[in-house]
Amino acid sequence: MADPKVIKLTQADTSEPSSAAAQDGTPGAAPAPGKAPGAGPHPYADLDRMARAGLAGMTGGLSPFSTLQAWGDWAMNLAAAPGRQIELAETATRNALSLSEYALRRGAGDEDAPAPFTPKPYDHRFTYDGWSRLPFAMMEQGFLACQDWWDHATDHLHGVSAADSDRVGFMMRQVLDMASPSNFPATNPEILDETVARRGANLAEGAEFFARDMMRALTGAEGEASTLEVGRDLACTPGEVVHRNELFELIQYSPTTDKVQAEPVLIVPAWIMKYYILDLTPEHSLIRYLVGQGFTVFAISWANPRADQAELSLEDYRKEGVMEALDAVTRIVPGQKVHATGYCLGGTILSIAAATMARNGDDRLASMTLFAAQVDFSEAGELLLFVDESQVAFLEDMMWARGYLDSSQMAGTFRAMRAEDLIHARAVQRYFLGREDMTSDMTTWNADATRMPARMHSEYLRGLFLENRLSAGRFAVEGEVIALRDIAVPIFLVGTEKDHIAPWKSVYKMRLFNSSDLTFALASGGHNGGIVSPPGRPRAHFRIGHRPAGAQYEAPDAWFAAHAPQDGSWWPAWTDWLTDHSSGAVASPKMAASLAAAPGRYVLQH
Repeated sequence: MADPKVIKLTQADTSEPSSAAAQDGTPGAAPAPGKAPGAGPHPYADLDRMARAGLAGMTGGLSPFSTLQAWGDWAMNLAAAPGRQIELAETATRNALSLSEYALRRGAGDEDAPAPFTPKPYDHRFTYDGWSRLPFAMMEQGFLACQDWWDHATDHLHGVSAADSDRVGFMMRQVLDMASPSNFPATNPEILDETVARRGANLAEGAEFFARDMMRALTGAEGEASTLEVGRDLACTPGEVVHRNELFELIQYSPTTDKVQAEPVLIVPAWIMKYYILDLTPEHSLIRYLVGQGFTVFAISWANPRADQAELSLEDYRKEGVMEALDAVTRIVPGQKVHATGYCLGGTILSIAAATMARNGDDRLASMTLFAAQVDFSEAGELLLFVDESQVAFLEDMMWARGYLDSSQMAGTFRAMRAEDLIHARAVQRYFLGREDMTSDMTTWNADATRMPARMHSEYLRGLFLENRLSAGRFAVEGEVIALRDIAVPIFLVGTEKDHIAPWKSVYKMRLFNSSDLTFALASGGHNGGIVSPPGRPRAHFRIGHRPAGAQYEAPDAWFAAHAPQDGSWWPAWTDWLTDHSSGAVASPKMAASLAAAPGRYVLQH
């Protein structure tokens, strides 16, 4: 059973914010002293939470009640919609006829017969040439025809909530992905060809990989060590840890130019990830690039929270994280304002901090940059599939028992969003083709997951995702509601075209809630690959546009049509913008007193 102190401090308010709730300085009301979270008047609330926590452990943290509700909503409304039933019957008939025609033409020897169905742009399971041969071509087309029908069946239906419709569609994609012919040796031409060519050695090697992976899963051992090492190959930009508390280490990077821009850059990464996503190998390191362009750079490296840190709140991450880091930077580089930069959730907490600073008359920011960061969560991508009242309650109860959200839980959620590629295709490569996972800086970082404190994650899910309080003007800090419109510094906003975690149109919404001078860049790639896009990367492109302070709002589709893509990386455009919003070059400042060499010790915590 969880420690009573942990239980008491993981409360999250589920009600609309009352005036009392608004005074506690967090996105939800604090628990009554001495009461377990969610207890209220119910004397056996802890027993209920223990039961739900146990069930959550068996379901991987997924709420079966949300699943049943979604299927019930969809099925009952479909049963009462004869028009949609006729439409789906017509779709099934049309797909069957298309398949039959294709089969007849291919059976008659027409190798150039056009396939009636094509995989989705991100689906790479059928790229092997052998899929064009019979009978594999028919297996592929049959699978895609079924997928097409379910896409129509789970399209939004009048009377069904959009969340339930999307959730049913997501669950059916998971089922179809498991049943794909690409997953099985007898129906995958690449596996068959490889088995013949290697006389079965691929299956023997795959069996060895499977046995090793199963043993690690059963024993809880860590995965195979990457050939890339943090501090040697990754996160290796020279620097020093110059400040540390229980929540973060602050790294100051060593200058490489005689002159630097007077205003330093402070990077606030998301606590959901290790900071070195921005300091991968030297050729992929945004931090190294910034230093080389003549900027004094500081970066926060968050601690990986333990069970005894379950009480850490969103307010702690703002006050003891962002604000304490800013205090340290302005002490080390006195008399200068700071270019604050936030990535993902780091950008969200930076926006909260910046709005609070603006309200309080704190003018230490020279500018604010947000990478793939959202301030409005009404269109927050596929993560919304995992957020409703029942699901959040399940996660809260699981965290109540542990004190944190385990790193594997969040990693599993992200893998499920792209199961066809990150789960099934990987299994085929490893267990049937006998190929080792390719090691890269990004895959190494991706496997280096972090935990999240119970209270903070509950407040984040409820206050931001579930109730969207920040953009709705219902998010209180230190007893008063803050407003994003108060932020008056210039803003550089970056979205990425294929982001399914922070969709670019959701990132773009900052333009709705703030009227200061704003530059928006839309980069090619996804949530991570679009941000880590150094100069010289093949096929990279971006769009960029400037909105003067006070200008009228422009809808995202209109903005997209009005701004042509430019080849290359957006990094130089951003550093040019930072230079334009700086006061000029000065001699490189001295390094602060060192507590440890970069990357410090927090990034190595597991």
